[in-house]
Amino acid sequence: MVTRAAQVTMMSLLLAGLMITGCAKRPATTAASAAAPAPAPPAAAPAPSPAAPSSGAAAAAPAAAAAAPAQTPRPSPKEFMAVAALKEVFFDFDKYDIRSEDAKTLDANAAWLKSNADNLVLIEGHCDERGTNEYNLALGERRAKSTMNYLVSQGIQANRITIISYGEERPVCTEKTEACWAKNRRASFLVKPR
Repeated sequence: MVTRAAQVTMMSLLLAGLMITGCAKRPATTAASAAAPAPAPPAAAPAPSPAAPSSGAAAAAPAAAAAAPAQTPRPSPKEFMAVAALKEVFFDFDKYDIRSEDAKTLDANAAWLKSNADNLVLIEGHCDERGTNEYNLALGERRAKSTMNYLVSQGIQANRITIISYGEERPVCTEKTEACWAKNRRASFLVKPR
């Protein structure tokens, strides 16, 4: 039998875990580098809430962010343009794995990017209309990240790549058929000079 104190401790740990991981919607745009944004000027720390337990991990997060180097500002998607040499890749329903036929396309894209090293690349992740907006934004981001990771494995510098997810917001086909939905499950490429 579980004691009342053990139940309170378990609930406190669960609440602390939820507070640390958060439930907010993830941003649709992600920079390829892992550096944290520049810290804000120091402000008075709010008093801890008596209902929320103190957590060493939660206290360590602001300290780690303050120690991280400043990140360069993300380029705006409006600054990028399409290039005919960079072809889109497509994904199976509810998947973000690179298919073997699309790996060949990405190999050609990587070769172009290597020979045009003065360009930055924006990878856009897209989904078909099925699923919630939030789910499709997350899936589009996973597709863009998977594509980025493939290019990095082919020798493209990660700091040249920015990813963004549009989820289901920018379909190329609007019919309610599988053939049409397959065209919308894609990662597309835009570039801009450095």
